[in-house]
Amino acid sequence: PSLPFLLSRYVRYFSNRKGAYFGYSLCKRATLRNSCNSAQNNFLRISRTHDGVSRCYFNQKEGLNRSYYNSKLHNENKLSRYIVARSEFAGTGTSDAAYSLSEIKPGSKVRGVCFYAVTAIAAILLIWFMLVLHPFVLLFDRYRRKAQHFIAKLWAMATVAPFFKIEFEGLENLPPQDVPAVYVSNHQSFLDIYTLLTLGRSFKFISKTGIFLYPIIGWAMSMMGLIPLKRMDSRSQLDCLKRCMDLIRNGASVFFFPEGTRSKDGKLGSFKKGAFSVAAKTGVPVVPMTLIGTGKIMPLGLEGVINSGSVKVVIHKPIKGSDPEILCNEARNTIADTLKHQC
Repeated sequence: PSLPFLLSRYVRYFSNRKGAYFGYSLCKRATLRNSCNSAQNNFLRISRTHDGVSRCYFNQKEGLNRSYYNSKLHNENKLSRYIVARSEFAGTGTSDAAYSLSEIKPGSKVRGVCFYAVTAIAAILLIWFMLVLHPFVLLFDRYRRKAQHFIAKLWAMATVAPFFKIEFEGLENLPPQDVPAVYVSNHQSFLDIYTLLTLGRSFKFISKTGIFLYPIIGWAMSMMGLIPLKRMDSRSQLDCLKRCMDLIRNGASVFFFPEGTRSKDGKLGSFKKGAFSVAAKTGVPVVPMTLIGTGKIMPLGLEGVINSGSVKVVIHKPIKGSDPEILCNEARNTIADTLKHQC
């Protein structure tokens, strides 16, 4: 009998024994590679199709002996995985998608160093005004803290002015300064906070608790009354939403990034419903805003560079309702349509 015939009988014999069936395989076609070498190494890999399902069988005597196969597969696919991952990461989304390291220009790195130097100097100078005013703020304006937000606006304007311009569209859609609201926007860059602070609204951001521990910046955030949040902590999330509702009931506004984190590829992610539940329960309007350009100037993962460009903030008409699901969908569709037309 021929060698292929003997091999097929050999596999059939062991496949009928208890424990010989290994399970489903990722193989997509029947293959028999290097049968002689495999037999010598007591390792045989044959894929069969039964009822439309591909399966693999192995020599039970010597076990699976997967180390060589896994090592070879890893080496063969290492480059292809990198190419696929890179193409999916940088080849999709909008023009704000992340940059590769090879695309960073020396001038962008220099601007990045200057950016952080300017923001640090401005923070050191202005923090003293916050410290002096803080007792009076707690006494007369405990919830809105307009004075502290005004100083934060000066800090943000002094930081971004030398590096990029900000254009606002739809300022007439903003509610009056003393009317509480829930503000939401897309999130593409670390620069989003700077951009929104220049708007001059005393809304309360939600930020990770770890950032409050940073010297100067963390102190300023605490004096502004921003809201700490521990991610992946359900109790912290519940406390955060309760605090947001308490602030709104006392006349302050809150700001959410419903995506939860910055976009990795420039695309608008799915929205979480927390912000819209707060708006529905408190009866305040939701003000959607679209940020355009921040992801291109400082891409995610490249916080040390500042590319040239400009930023546009589109403020949409407030929406109201009692159903968080409807509010969420309407706000996301509004922002998504604006991003689609602008990019």
